[in-house]
Amino acid sequence: MEHILSLLIWLPVMGMVAIAFIPREKEDLIRTSAAVTTGTQFLVTLLLWSAFDSQDGSMQFKEWAEWIPSFNIAYHLGVDGLSLPMVILTGMLFFIGVFVSWNIKKAVKGYFALFLLLNTGVMGVFLSLDFFLFYIFWEVMLLPMYFLIGMWGGPQREYAAIKFFLYTLFGSVLMLVGILGLYFYCGKTFDILELTRVAPEALGGILWWGMSAIKVIWVLLFIGFAIKVPVFPFHTWLPLAHVEAPTAISVLLAGILLKLGVYGIIRVNYGLMPDGVYWFSTALALLGLINVVWGGLCALAQKDLKKLVAYSSVNHMGYSLIGMAAVVAAGEAHGLNMKAAQAGLGGAVFQMFNHGTISAMLFILVGVIYERAHHREIEGFGGLATQMPIYTGITAVAFFAGLGLPGLSGFISEAMCFIGAFPVYKGIVIASTIGILLNAAYFLWAFQRIFFGELNEKYSDLPEINRMELFTVVPLLIITLFLGIYPAPYLDIISSTMDSIINHVVSFATFASM
Repeated sequence: MEHILSLLIWLPVMGMVAIAFIPREKEDLIRTSAAVTTGTQFLVTLLLWSAFDSQDGSMQFKEWAEWIPSFNIAYHLGVDGLSLPMVILTGMLFFIGVFVSWNIKKAVKGYFALFLLLNTGVMGVFLSLDFFLFYIFWEVMLLPMYFLIGMWGGPQREYAAIKFFLYTLFGSVLMLVGILGLYFYCGKTFDILELTRVAPEALGGILWWGMSAIKVIWVLLFIGFAIKVPVFPFHTWLPLAHVEAPTAISVLLAGILLKLGVYGIIRVNYGLMPDGVYWFSTALALLGLINVVWGGLCALAQKDLKKLVAYSSVNHMGYSLIGMAAVVAAGEAHGLNMKAAQAGLGGAVFQMFNHGTISAMLFILVGVIYERAHHREIEGFGGLATQMPIYTGITAVAFFAGLGLPGLSGFISEAMCFIGAFPVYKGIVIASTIGILLNAAYFLWAFQRIFFGELNEKYSDLPEINRMELFTVVPLLIITLFLGIYPAPYLDIISSTMDSIINHVVSFATFASM
């Protein structure tokens, strides 16, 4: 277990090197190599989970090695209750993604090499405890995603890839400015744990352009992460990227990459500048409300099923933002309501995982029907329930999970976000419940038009969902059902770390009026 985190990060690179030596015409061997690599990585994440102490809210399995000593840059890794669920989700979705990608015919060798490189970038972000290393892995994700969309995507793939790249690069530039500010004002260190200890006091009283450096750096880093979430108005790259990306890349984009933004805000903004949380929390809750309502309205207006699911991601990530804002409930100004803060932040982190599984399931199901009908127009189907009953049943559960039906995992996390935020932001929570109605409207509207009514004669011989497709979607379905009924295993993993984060933020409540 000594270097288990390094194994998780670099295992995909080993698989990528192995694929480089496989002749390009041996496509099945390339696919199998990618499956073995990601499958092994997923098993290692489960091994990590089995050895993880959920009662310890601090970093575990830490690795440290000197890297660039002249700038205090180290190879520093660690995992806690915030990152562990995302590590497991990453391992699982990349493994599933290989099988979703099994029908890729174009440049198979290049596709899976980039696929594994993307895996390393994502895993590196979740495990890095050095800000310089964190930023490198953050940027490593850009290149493979750009090519995976731009080369293997749909008709507008080049435009979608460029838009994704420019938006994300813009956020990365702002993030870099914030990182440099932290480095030079906080003892010239990139160590996230050290910065968590010294940054809140080191930045106090420092001004940038007549404004508090804490506020400026908070906003710079927030925008960098918000583009990834995505938070309104930085969301416009997402629907096009989803629509044009191959199915597996849409799965990873919605299931994991969007979560990097929420993870970054909690890990960096909340950890390094906790006093800024009180200053920005109302804006965060309002942005969450806008995401919920705007994302729902946009989804309701869509005729393309994949674009509908893409806008539903904007909607669902809004709940995480509202839940994150509830942390301030534990401060003196709100009666030291620790239970509300725990529910809100826990719900936000739980929503990250639940949306990862539900959105992945939805995009796989969209890909299944697209492979058969070669289009995604909602009005172009009709009556598929009689032709594809198994597919219809699975899609029904996925849609109901997406609209937050009780008994499914999405309901638990959304309810926790509302319970946590209500004591502090009653009006915002009440207004955001409109999103629940919009969820029901666009999912039920789409389901009715695709599966009910008379069967479209063009699809009278449409084949049922096959075993390979069931292999990719059924595990996600089981997780959605299990956590909807019994969420305790997930909440046990995160609870101690959430308490540590809340206590850290609350300890700087006196800075709220800065």
